[in-house]
Amino acid sequence: MLVALPWRARARLWLQGFRPAVAPVDRAEVLRSGAGALLGLLLTAVLARFVVRDVHAAVWLIAPMGASAVLLFAVPASPLAQPWSLLGGNLVAALVGVACQQWCPLPWLAPALAGGLAIGAMLALRCLHPPSGAVALTAVLGGPAIHQLGFGYVLWPVEANSLLLLSCALLFNPAAGRRYPHGPLPRPAGPLPPQAHTTGFSAEDLDQVLRRHHEVIDISREDLEDILHETEEVAFRRRFGQLSCAEMMDAEVPAVEFGTALEDAWRLLREGRLQALPVVDRARRVIGTVSMAEFVEHAQPERFAQVGPSLGQLIRRTFSTHSELPEVVGQIMNRRFWQVQATQPVIELVPLMREQKLAQLPVVDEQQRLVGLLTQAQVLDALYRTAGPLPPPP
Repeated sequence: MLVALPWRARARLWLQGFRPAVAPVDRAEVLRSGAGALLGLLLTAVLARFVVRDVHAAVWLIAPMGASAVLLFAVPASPLAQPWSLLGGNLVAALVGVACQQWCPLPWLAPALAGGLAIGAMLALRCLHPPSGAVALTAVLGGPAIHQLGFGYVLWPVEANSLLLLSCALLFNPAAGRRYPHGPLPRPAGPLPPQAHTTGFSAEDLDQVLRRHHEVIDISREDLEDILHETEEVAFRRRFGQLSCAEMMDAEVPAVEFGTALEDAWRLLREGRLQALPVVDRARRVIGTVSMAEFVEHAQPERFAQVGPSLGQLIRRTFSTHSELPEVVGQIMNRRFWQVQATQPVIELVPLMREQKLAQLPVVDEQQRLVGLLTQAQVLDALYRTAGPLPPPP
């Protein structure tokens, strides 16, 4: 902790806080931000000036719009740059500023009241917008040209400038490949795709940590969660992403065909202690799987006590020419199954096996031919070997 450091180390860390932060922004983003602010302010000024032709310049375009342009075009993903923050924040700040200018007779107190009350109101209404603090001060310190407008200052020029600048941002940012307004993306329903990695924290864990901070963080909760998940996934892949399925699978895997007798398939399941058998065609492409679950399902016992006799009747060969019971694997196999590529990293199977509750997976090559079988135990063994043994307990 910082308090445990010597005073020289604390002073050095404090001074390092004055250095400029290294922002990971490329040149294209710098050009987009500058061009967006230029176009936004230019169009706002031209349109406002076209409407109001006979008044002082300070009335048709106010300086806080420059600060708003920084947020809308340089950091459009910030919660402080969203439409409600801009419109609501400027509206509240303008109302508070005009009220303090008219009703507070002390010129040294009115600006402080305007700034403090505006910030409190914006936080309460969830429309915090830093340039709105300047909007409140402009209402107090803007001079006669602003003061004579009274509460009309709220609608013109504050809200009019805000709407014009917001319209430019709504057009420019999507055209530049940005998502604006920057709301949360819809979450896909159902299980995660095989390439997704389920990380070790939940949304509730993140909410609990954010509540401990008791301060405004300039990033949305959804964006923060996505960044943390992606970072953990990158770290996980860097550590465990070297092993492929081909390196860990069992190459000699028993398989059955569509016409394999149920008796033979049952024997392979029992002797190999397998959860399921892949069913392949003549080119060894997987067309389904058969497990003990399919045998029990097609035995159709009326009561649990009859599972044994019903299952035995299903498995035994029938030598008659006609039978109502299924006789070959293709008649009971599961046609909805998962398979993975031999070149696929082993870590990509973790979320798939977890979400689908799979104990094993058939592995295929580029021609979709069966080349092996990978079990849950082999995946765990691969991760353990890559991570190394656990440290001894203290």
